[in-house]
Amino acid sequence: MFEQQYKNIELRSIWIARHANRLDFVHPEWFNTAPKRYDPPLSSDGLFQAYRLGQRLKDEPIKYIFSSPFLRTIQTADRIAEALDLTIKIEQGLSEWLNPQWMTKIPELNYPEFLDKKYPRLDRHYVSKISPQYPETELQVRQRTAETIKQLVTEYHEDMLLIGHSASVEGAVSGLIGGNMPIKVPLCSLFKIVGDRDIWQLEINGDTSHLQ
Repeated sequence: MFEQQYKNIELRSIWIARHANRLDFVHPEWFNTAPKRYDPPLSSDGLFQAYRLGQRLKDEPIKYIFSSPFLRTIQTADRIAEALDLTIKIEQGLSEWLNPQWMTKIPELNYPEFLDKKYPRLDRHYVSKISPQYPETELQVRQRTAETIKQLVTEYHEDMLLIGHSASVEGAVSGLIGGNMPIKVPLCSLFKIVGDRDIWQLEINGDTSHLQ
């Protein structure tokens, strides 16, 4: 049925990935003294995971990379952008779930000037489609990320990669393919959705073969 509907249309691929391992998962004590405790960087093995993810995707015809504004997603995106020789568009709509049980206040993130110096591949001209509001319920984060991916695939008509967090990846995948299928989103997991217009099919579900 899927193939019949699109046999005369060139399909495109939407890749969605979760960030790699984060420093506070490896060293929980980091949180106690960190100036931006809700915005941890990647761990050393996380940086390697992000590199491996870039190698996994470097031969794919991806034209755009969109990343959550959190440092761990930007660092993951940066390793992939280097492999694909692309810029990174910071999309607020892919942000972490602003869960008040995890965060006592809206997370403080790094300033754009700092990020520009560290990550020159960031596209400063891009304007986010959606901005999350603190605090968020689980339903709100799913709605926010679903609307984000729908707007992105409507405006951009080539293959793209979105990099987010467990909740935002799950919301984006479900938002595009429809339904409430349970999705496991381990660190650095990768999803591939193929289709166009308003019909999409999940082709790769959390593939981690790029880390082996």
